[in-house]
Amino acid sequence: MATDTPTVLIVEDEPDLANLYTVWLGDEYDTRMASNGSEALELIDESVDVVLLDRRMPELSGDTVLETISERELDCSIAMVTAVEPDFDIVSMGFDDYLVKPVSKDELLQAVERLEVRATYDEELQELFTLAEKKALLDTEKTPEQLADSEAYERLEAQLAGSRVEISTVVADAIEANRASEEREVNETDDADEMN
Repeated sequence: MATDTPTVLIVEDEPDLANLYTVWLGDEYDTRMASNGSEALELIDESVDVVLLDRRMPELSGDTVLETISERELDCSIAMVTAVEPDFDIVSMGFDDYLVKPVSKDELLQAVERLEVRATYDEELQELFTLAEKKALLDTEKTPEQLADSEAYERLEAQLAGSRVEISTVVADAIEANRASEEREVNETDDADEMN
C-alpha cells in the first residue's frame, strides 16, 4: 500500500451502480472504476487492496478476471458483487466474499471493512474465513438435499475441517512457544537473582 487510505477497485459494467459504490465508499477509500474485465486488468496492481468484482460483464467475465488476478499473484482481497446466485462452482473460485445484488450501503461497507481486517491475518486464517464464508453462503442458498448431493460441497467441508485443524495446530504451537519463552525468562531472572 502506497498510502494509508485503502484502494478499492470497483469492476462494474453499470455506470450508475459503479458511481453509487464510489459515493458509498466516500473519503475512507481511494476508489478506481473499471467498466469491464479488460479495463480492470489494466487498472489492477500491487496498490489495490480490495476488488469489488461483478461476475457478468462484457469482454471478460468476472470469473476470468478473478482467475487472472490469482495467476498474477496480486495481494488483494476480492468480493464478488453480482446478481448471479451462488452455486457449487463457487467452491473452487478464489474470491474472499460474495455479495448478491442488490446490496445495501451497509452490506458493501461491511464487506470492504471485513476484507481489510482479514488482510492483516495470517494466510491460514484468511483461508479459514474464506472457506467458512463459502460454506455459509451455500448453506443459505441451497436446500439440505442439494448440499447432501454435492461433491463440491463435500470437498468444501473437508477443506474447512482441515483448515480448522491447521489453525488449531498453529495456535497450539504459538501458545507452547510463548510458554517456553516465559519459562526461559523466569529461569534467566532466577539465575540473575542467584548471581546477585
